[in-house]
Amino acid sequence: MCESRRCDCACHTLDPDTGRQNNDIENCVTFLSGIRSQVDTIVYPTAVPPPNRSDWKERYATVMEVCRRGVAEWGFIDPGSVNLWRADATALDYNNDRAIYANSPGFVEYQVQQAEEHQFHPAYACYEPGFVRHGRCYIGSIRERQPRFIVLCLRRHLRFSFPPERWALDAYVKLLESVAPGAPWIIAGLGVDMLPLIPAAVAMGGHVRVGLEDAPHNSNRSNLELVEAAVNAIHKVGGEPATAADVRSTLKAWKARTS
Repeated sequence: MCESRRCDCACHTLDPDTGRQNNDIENCVTFLSGIRSQVDTIVYPTAVPPPNRSDWKERYATVMEVCRRGVAEWGFIDPGSVNLWRADATALDYNNDRAIYANSPGFVEYQVQQAEEHQFHPAYACYEPGFVRHGRCYIGSIRERQPRFIVLCLRRHLRFSFPPERWALDAYVKLLESVAPGAPWIIAGLGVDMLPLIPAAVAMGGHVRVGLEDAPHNSNRSNLELVEAAVNAIHKVGGEPATAADVRSTLKAWKARTS
């Protein structure tokens, strides 16, 4: 996944033997280091829930370690819980709690503490509007001094969050203006076409995430093609994608103003 208006990537790493998603620390370090050796970009890992989902340290161990080693500059924070149900499914299709993506207030607090301790920039992944309101508890507080971004996640084939529609973007942005004015935000999807929303997002001062996860399922476009299409859409409305160096400079200046 790559931000189209900012040069950043949140990466799902895979097991080299099985091809399944894998958050093994050494696997992530190798993967992220390989990307950074070829291009100046900001990369960070995503989450793979471990067997013991209530073990906060185990769930967040990869993020903390790759940041501690200086491989990742950002890390995710998920400030809430959702049911991961498909729109075409019934409750009978989910006969265990693995469909519940649970992030207790205590775990959110723990993530914020780690962002402060390891000095990485938090990206708040807001799957529901309530996540924005909960995440607001930490923005600007003494517990979270690192500049952060709000990732507004839009969905269509899953039952949580808003669909990728203009009215949904308007609602999210109005909520942000109410509870976290001035906080930078990014629109993101899961199995949806983000390109039609790019003009509105850029006009409203936001940023856009595009890539394989954000594209419709079974899309015939490659990750590179999706990013190029997003860049073209940004240029058409007078925007300009930022480089990784631009992002770092902006965050540094932002931190100096708010310290």
